[in-house]
Amino acid sequence: MQHSTVVGGSTAARVINCPASVAMAEQMPTQFGSRYADEGTLLHSAISTVLDTGRSAKQCLGMRFNAEILTQELIEEKLLPALAALDEIDPGKVAEMSVETRVDFGNFIPQAWGSCDVIMRQGTKAIVLDWKFGREPVSAVENAQLMFYACAAMRTAALDWVFQGATEIELIIVQPPGMSRWTVTHLELEIYERTLRAAVLASQAPEPRLSAGAWCRWCPAKPTCPAHTGAVERALALKLTALDPAMVGQYLRNAELLEGWIRDLRALAMTKLEAGQPVDGYKLVAKRATRAWRDETDAAAALRAAGVEESELMTTEIKSPAQVEKVLKKTKTAMPDGLIVSISSGHTLASEDDSRAPVVLIGQQILAALNKL
Repeated sequence: MQHSTVVGGSTAARVINCPASVAMAEQMPTQFGSRYADEGTLLHSAISTVLDTGRSAKQCLGMRFNAEILTQELIEEKLLPALAALDEIDPGKVAEMSVETRVDFGNFIPQAWGSCDVIMRQGTKAIVLDWKFGREPVSAVENAQLMFYACAAMRTAALDWVFQGATEIELIIVQPPGMSRWTVTHLELEIYERTLRAAVLASQAPEPRLSAGAWCRWCPAKPTCPAHTGAVERALALKLTALDPAMVGQYLRNAELLEGWIRDLRALAMTKLEAGQPVDGYKLVAKRATRAWRDETDAAAALRAAGVEESELMTTEIKSPAQVEKVLKKTKTAMPDGLIVSISSGHTLASEDDSRAPVVLIGQQILAALNKL
C-alpha cells in the first residue's frame, strides 16, 4: 500500500482541498503506524497472497506484520467476507484481474502514483476495487482515492487491457461485512484528474491555499498547521455559555477537529522526544509503576504455604458476553436466549444524522405527560 509523498490515493482529497498541506507534511518527522493501521496492512497482504498464489485463507493463518498476527478471528470476520464479496462481484470467476498494481499519471502529474488493490476487466466493464478493513464506513461514491487509482490506471500503459474498449467503469469499496459500488463516467474522471493536477501545481506556489476540513484528519502537518492553531486560540477566547444553540452546534463540529489536533500534537511531541529531539518545557518520564507478581505460580504456592486460604487468594468471574460469543462461535453453538441485557453507561454526544434514537430525559417525559392533561 505504498504511494507518492507528493500525492497518492490516500492523500488526494487532502491535496485537492488544501494544496499547502503538501509542503507542510514533507517537513514533519516520520510517523509510526498504529496497531489498527498495521492490522489493515496485514489483511491487505493476506488477501493479496490468496489472490496471487491461490493459497486458501486458512493457509495464511499466522501471517505477521510488525506486532499484528493473522488470527482465525480476523480470517472469519474480515478475510473470508472480503473474498465472498469478490465472488459476488465476479460470480463466474471469468474476470481478468491485476492485484497490488502500481499506477501513475506519467508526465501529466509527475510524482503522483500509488498501489491499487485490485483492477479487473469484466466483459465491457473496467473495475477498480479497494479493500477497507477499518471500522469507519467508507463510500465509493465520488471517492477521491478510488478516482485517483482509476485515472492513474488509465494512464498506465501496462493496464491498457483493462480500459481498452470498456463502456463502463465501476469503482468498488469492499469493507467487510459491506460493499459500496459507484459507476463513474469518463467525464467525471477527466474533471477529477484536471482538478488534482491543478492542486498539485498550486502546492508548488509561494503561498499555496490553506484550508481546514474533514481532509485534515490524517494530515501529518495538523499539529503545527496555522489553520488549527488559530482555531485553538479562537476557541480559548470564547464564552460558550453566551452562544446560541446554532453556534454551540457549529463549535462542537469544530471541536472534533480540535480534539484530533490535540491528539496529533501530543503524538508529535512524543515522537520528537523519543528520537532524542528537544521539546521546550517537556521531557519523557516513566509511567507510574504498578506492582506485579514476579511469578504467579511461585507466589500462589508460597502464600498457600503461609496459610492463606484459597478463597482469599483467588478470584473468579464469568467472561463478558462478547468473549463467550467467541467461544461459542468456535463450536457453532448458539447463545441461549434471555441471558444478555444491554445497559447503557450514560449519555454521549452524537450528530443528528447518527442512526441511534435520541435520549428522552425523565423530566421531559413528565412535562409531556402534564401537557396532555
